[in-house]
Amino acid sequence: MYKISELAKQVGMSRTALLYYEKQQLISGQRLENGYRIYTQKDVQRVRLIQQLLAGGLTLKECKACLETKLDRAILKNRLDALDREIEQKQSSRNLLAALLGEGELKTWHEKLNKVAPDIHIDWLINQGFEEKEALRLKWLSKDMNEHDKYMADFMRVFQGLARWGPGSEEDTLKALQHVPKPVRKILEIGCGKGQATRVLAQNCQAHITAIDNEQSALDAVSEVFASINKTDWLTTNCISMTDLDYPRAYFDLIWSEGSAYIMGVENALRRWRPLLVKSGTLVFSDLVWQTDTPSGKSITFWQKEYPDMQTLSERLNQIQNIGFKLVSDFPLSTKAAENYYEPLRKRVKALNANGLNVKAYDDIEHEIDICTRYANEFGYHMFVLQKL
Repeated sequence: MYKISELAKQVGMSRTALLYYEKQQLISGQRLENGYRIYTQKDVQRVRLIQQLLAGGLTLKECKACLETKLDRAILKNRLDALDREIEQKQSSRNLLAALLGEGELKTWHEKLNKVAPDIHIDWLINQGFEEKEALRLKWLSKDMNEHDKYMADFMRVFQGLARWGPGSEEDTLKALQHVPKPVRKILEIGCGKGQATRVLAQNCQAHITAIDNEQSALDAVSEVFASINKTDWLTTNCISMTDLDYPRAYFDLIWSEGSAYIMGVENALRRWRPLLVKSGTLVFSDLVWQTDTPSGKSITFWQKEYPDMQTLSERLNQIQNIGFKLVSDFPLSTKAAENYYEPLRKRVKALNANGLNVKAYDDIEHEIDICTRYANEFGYHMFVLQKL
């Protein structure tokens, strides 16, 4: 026989908990004439059985049902399913914590965060010690803060040897420029790359061009281009972020941005750049859009990770109107624009990867080339010529 304090010691529980068990009729002590409750060895074993059932995830109510009647398999199955979900969640939590400590990959997590909280994603990366330039590259390219430095070294090894850093052609740039009202005296080109479009603008406009990019080697290439055409005095280069443009309001007649507005989000970019334009000034940009309402599963899966804000043409046009621009002209970039970019890129990666090395950046670039050539009819770059209202 055990007093309640002795029972508590036997089973490793508090007196209060055992009294609650008795109130719930899980155990039943005998009251002596002196008012003390006593419990038998059977009560000890009953409590230990309850403890085992509780360890399986059952509630006290469910434990009571299991003690008094035949096991209810439906109850056990529900608890098992719930436990499996908890284990999966805890394993996911563990994987994330391990990855944040550098013990695993973070790509999936960065991709999800970029989709659900793109602006906070960048702010958080900056708080972790990344400069804005590297935070943007991490968001769009490496997607793993633990492997970022190596990934970007491999990535830039590919692109430093290429003239174009995105789809485009001289013909498409000229086509868009034909819809820009003349004269144009001051142009701001955002994300100029190595200056393929910059050269066309310089050769067809009597305007001073301010070219910005966050990669100094690209701006050096632009300066070389202008030196080769004897227009150095018509160029100013600034190695800065497109998110931090410290220029006077209503200063530029024309803002030009081929394939770079997506970096800060098209809507955000148009709103931030609009005040820099003079009254009725022009903004020209290109962006990826869906060309079908029923894209294939592989296209959707790829772009949900790589560019979750990609819109259909009609959706993008609605956004443009709501921001305060009038659409002057729009057209899809030519097949030549894609060939100018993807063919040299394919050859460059193949040459660098001739030994079949397992390089993540090379694999990612090859996968993008495959998706963008195989499903080229489902999406593509589109040029927009806008006038500030």
